Amino acid sequence: MTAAAAEKLRLDKWLWYARFFKTRSLAATIVAGGHVRINGTPTSKRAATVTPGDVLTFPKDDHVRVIRIEACGTRRGPAPEAQALYTDLSPPQPRDKDARPENPGYDGKGRPTKRDRRQLDLSRSRHLD
Repeated sequence: MTAAAAEKLRLDKWLWYARFFKTRSLAATIVAGGHVRINGTPTSKRAATVTPGDVLTFPKDDHVRVIRIEACGTRRGPAPEAQALYTDLSPPQPRDKDARPENPGYDGKGRPTKRDRRQLDLSRSRHLD
């Protein structure tokens, strides 16, 4: 592999090397869906080449990641090696532990008994009628 070829890498492969996605096919799916931007330009080509200095923007979990590529890498190594491949330009915001969706609650203490459950079901069925 020449030095010029070592400085370019497929986008899906780089995302997998940098451990943003668990599998390369998952990374390819995200790219093919048109969810990734290279230097602000949307792309849906899995084989788009990226080089050091490129800025990637893509959704990951519940926020948008903005990443500057520092190196292409040669393998999918351990996490510290993968983190050396990029600089995170927008670190993820800490999640609020109390921001979970609310589950329907039971007014009593603990788990409802069988009798309480029957009464809840009966009141719900009356409400729907």
